[in-house]
Amino acid sequence: MRTARLRSLAKINLDLRVLGKRPDGYHELRTVFQTISLADTIEIEYSPARTLHIETSSDIPDNLITRAANALAAETGMRGRIRFHLTKRVPMGGGLGGGSSNAAAVLLALPVLAGKRVPMETLTTIGASLGSDVPFFLFGGAALGLGRGTELYPLPAVRAHGLLVTPDVHVSTPEAYRDLNRPEASHYEPLTSGSNPLDTNSFQSFAWAMENDSRVEDWKLLGSNDFESAVFARFPQLQSIRAKLRRLGARPARMTGSGSALFGLFETREAAKRARDAFRDHPACPFALVDRRRYRALWRLQLTEHLLTNDTWPPLSRYVR
Repeated sequence: MRTARLRSLAKINLDLRVLGKRPDGYHELRTVFQTISLADTIEIEYSPARTLHIETSSDIPDNLITRAANALAAETGMRGRIRFHLTKRVPMGGGLGGGSSNAAAVLLALPVLAGKRVPMETLTTIGASLGSDVPFFLFGGAALGLGRGTELYPLPAVRAHGLLVTPDVHVSTPEAYRDLNRPEASHYEPLTSGSNPLDTNSFQSFAWAMENDSRVEDWKLLGSNDFESAVFARFPQLQSIRAKLRRLGARPARMTGSGSALFGLFETREAAKRARDAFRDHPACPFALVDRRRYRALWRLQLTEHLLTNDTWPPLSRYVR
């Protein structure tokens, strides 16, 4: 039996613009993804066998872990007895990408345990078929996401200390899109004020400002999340949380994804911990931003006994024949 214990990291959206509906029914996005230290834990057991048998501890119907494993098996011909045990720490329905991260964890780890060589292009194609955020978790760090969010480009590492607030509010993503409440006469008509695909100056300014490590206040004062106005109208308590984060010194203070989790970034770890102590009505936890180098180092550490080398990405199995 080959085993691995994985940390499946969450993400936040440092910036998120919704430009309009595409011909395929999805929405055209501009976003900046960032992995953070909050994580689920996935334990995998794999035994070679002549048939495929998958078990999971998750009680979520049609969960992304099982779907990812089945998709890999269909692509690679993989067989074996596979068991997953998931310990959830990333809140569901918060805009933190927990399910997508779980799926990506399976796509990265299972080929290593099963002795399959799967190119990154294949993994990203499978990931995109499972969910728009899944391909990002195959890379980690800070990344620019375009289209559905599946077209990804690397961005420089960001340094800051964060506080995540996760109120007991469930935001439906389809409802959040509907609540943007703008008529769509054409495929790319803007849904919100300022989100015009022909005029993306503010988004470009945000992305370029991230490059300048010596002036982090520049990018922290830029950026936005187009879902905030629509979601806050339905759940005004979320706007109150964002306002409180700002009063406590967070720059930026923002909702991630379509909500309901909110985050604030602070200059020091101590400032983030002081802000946590001010939240007594909602769960709040400090977090670290995880850059791409640390993200890949974590994966190599988690799979080290099964790897042929530490120099390749995606990780390469020593069981490949």
